[in-house]
Amino acid sequence: MRDLEAARYSADWAFRQYDAIDPQNRLVAAELELRWNRALTRVGEIESRIAAHDASTSEPSLLSPIHVTALAADLKAVWAAPTTDARLKKRIVRTVIRKVIADIDDEASEIVLLIHWVGGVHTELRLPKRRRGQRNSTSGDIISAVRQLVLIANDDLIAGILNRNGLVTGHGNRWTRERVTAHRSHHKIPVFRPAADGKEPWLNLNKAARLLGVAPKTLRLAAEAGEVVGVHPLPDGPWIFSRSTLDEPAAQRIVHRARQNPKYPTGSHPDQQNLFTSTT
Repeated sequence: MRDLEAARYSADWAFRQYDAIDPQNRLVAAELELRWNRALTRVGEIESRIAAHDASTSEPSLLSPIHVTALAADLKAVWAAPTTDARLKKRIVRTVIRKVIADIDDEASEIVLLIHWVGGVHTELRLPKRRRGQRNSTSGDIISAVRQLVLIANDDLIAGILNRNGLVTGHGNRWTRERVTAHRSHHKIPVFRPAADGKEPWLNLNKAARLLGVAPKTLRLAAEAGEVVGVHPLPDGPWIFSRSTLDEPAAQRIVHRARQNPKYPTGSHPDQQNLFTSTT
């Protein structure tokens, strides 16, 4: 785990350097992007080794029926929340579903899924079978991520972020600037345009932290604890904060606490445990 933490720190540092560079300085930007790519590749390699080890040595923990019922009561709200990214949705699915059995109903031209929920309940779900020659479509999670990323990033940067997360187009291709542009156009997603007055309505983690006058780690941990609203569309990508949110009392309380105790970077109590882990 120490190797993974060190690799994530290196990747985060490389991203902050890349994010802070003037886009007009193309030579330096290209070199910093290359370093970021290498750091993220290293993170992916370590995470894959850990996942393979966990799969071979541990069994998934089982939740009691009471816990499953409590989760189900709020599951729709959690799933639809704008702050629920693709990584969190995957964790939810792995927690509440034991397995899924797929079959094909040729007469109805449907794919039949039998979902085995934790707790013993089974649900049948029928989906239309794709016709021969029908084109692939892009994942809804990717569409949602792009809608959020355009708040702070141009198509070049979005393509890089999607690729870092191992995401591909509906045809299985890597993302390029042109493919992101076409994707936006198809789904009527506006292009990122810098504010004319320089006051961007949406900020990444570093810029938001700089605006508040706190360390990026302070703001990230506060966002993870739910003390300030921030969006994290993809695991290996930027946090996004609304400038107006940073003027609200909740954000100012974080600033006050950080200034009162600089050695205590987060708003959460040190003994508080997080249900889900997160990365910057």
